[in-house]
Amino acid sequence: MFTGIVEEIGEVTTYTPNDPLSKNGTTLTITLPSTSTSTSTSSSSLLSDCHLGDSIAVNGVCLTVTSFTLTPAASFTVGIAPETLRLTNLGSLRPGSRVNLERAVRADTRMGGHFVQGHVDTVAEIIKITPDGEALTFRFRPKNKEVLRYVVYKGFIALDGTSLTVTAVDDGDEKEGGGWWEVMLIAYTQERVVVAGKKVGETVNVEVDMTAKYVEKSLRGYLEGLLGSASEGAEGEGQEGARKGRGLLEKIVEGIVKQGFS
Repeated sequence: MFTGIVEEIGEVTTYTPNDPLSKNGTTLTITLPSTSTSTSTSSSSLLSDCHLGDSIAVNGVCLTVTSFTLTPAASFTVGIAPETLRLTNLGSLRPGSRVNLERAVRADTRMGGHFVQGHVDTVAEIIKITPDGEALTFRFRPKNKEVLRYVVYKGFIALDGTSLTVTAVDDGDEKEGGGWWEVMLIAYTQERVVVAGKKVGETVNVEVDMTAKYVEKSLRGYLEGLLGSASEGAEGEGQEGARKGRGLLEKIVEGIVKQGFS
């Protein structure tokens, strides 16, 4: 579990597809930044409490540390499964690529972002970048359009592992210019995440707020239970279930209509 608050930006040192020296398939080695002054050099603390098998989110993808070192420069290696390569943009990484990094949360971690699992739902393409004062507004169009039903105005979304707030969303048909959402990056965030350095046409890993999935599943089960009872044609509880089911559906539709005209 992660928070979506990026701890460090690392740099890809090696990317080895189907690594013949590893049992972990494709491997990725990432070097952590160090800060130098006239008197000393300090390394990143990301690996200060690291153990083999720990989880680190790399551009929002939960990966397992298979090896790490603190000298001469702090770095770690992870394995990437074929399924992960199919669902994410990690396959486009090359030596020199910058990646967002976050360690898995501890019980005493402050929840500055939102609950992020590190399980990517799809990738999205940057289709527009608009300056707004010192901020930048990014517009994204997902590869899998099904995820749009989980994206809501002012809701959470994780992009390359960064917890961000949706500032606009259009569920309309892509052919009519819809099928997108937007987020805004303030100047502070731009300096600390890789999304800010990406251009139109590049992609990000997307993980929608898992709360929306749980709500959808619970509501679907509730409605199916009510409407299922009604379909049996039974008296009493079946008719009462039908009445409640119709009433709930009417409220949902009414809310959608009101939102559309507001």
